[in-house]
Amino acid sequence: MSPGDEQGYRDYQGYGDHPEPGQTRTRLPDPDPYGGAPRRPQRSSSRSLITVVGVVVLLIAAIAFANRGDGDESAGASVKSDQPKAAATAPTGTKPVTTNPGTIPSGFPHTTQGAQSAAANYAVVLWSDGMIDTANRHSIIESVADPSAVNRLQSVFDANYSAGFLKNVGLNPDGSVPRNMTFVDRTLPAGTKTTSYGADTATVDVWCNTLFGLAGESSNNPVTSGWSTVTFKLKWNGRDWKVLETSQRTGPTPITGDNPVSGADEIGKAVKEFGGFTYAR
Repeated sequence: MSPGDEQGYRDYQGYGDHPEPGQTRTRLPDPDPYGGAPRRPQRSSSRSLITVVGVVVLLIAAIAFANRGDGDESAGASVKSDQPKAAATAPTGTKPVTTNPGTIPSGFPHTTQGAQSAAANYAVVLWSDGMIDTANRHSIIESVADPSAVNRLQSVFDANYSAGFLKNVGLNPDGSVPRNMTFVDRTLPAGTKTTSYGADTATVDVWCNTLFGLAGESSNNPVTSGWSTVTFKLKWNGRDWKVLETSQRTGPTPITGDNPVSGADEIGKAVKEFGGFTYAR
């Protein structure tokens, strides 16, 4: 504290020449017989005040730092207009593709990020309940596969959805769902990784959580969840990334949580009320 500060403190307390209105001037005994400066007031209260003010200032600064960026971006000159949002759909904040709701995304950019986005979206649609119907399955494959791989991929997936498979999961021979049942087949990408990338090809792993089964009181195949990694070999056709090959392996699988298991009615209701995503990343 500077001498000037102390003088102001004394004036406020009534030690100066101009006491506050309504106050009685009190002259303290002079401890210096030779006319030295008057006795200094105790500074403990001043130190306490400074400490409290300092703590408050630090708290305000900490709160402001923690909340920076929550307000309008135009309020700060240092915030860039192209800064990614907190919930960006891609690492760079750049939306990889423009697509219409309910359709299979297409037109992914010729970049590593574009290849990852294509793989994530193709995992969603190739392992979905839309693949049960043969005509719809062929249409999906034609949309996502490179022309050179369409016939081969259709044969592979047709074999996967054989009559024996449909029977084992509780569906009718034509792939239709029995009465009072809800068929669930959803793939939820948890992350992607590019294992190789070239000018015209890319290999991408998609780590997925899957929901599969038949929800219903009499179902012998209740809906279960699992973890797998789907590997895509993609080809750049000059306009988009398309599928050449696919493969799948189990895991990585985390420890199952302690959430109570929901009943068939609750699962079936959730599937009907919560629509699946057609855009994964």
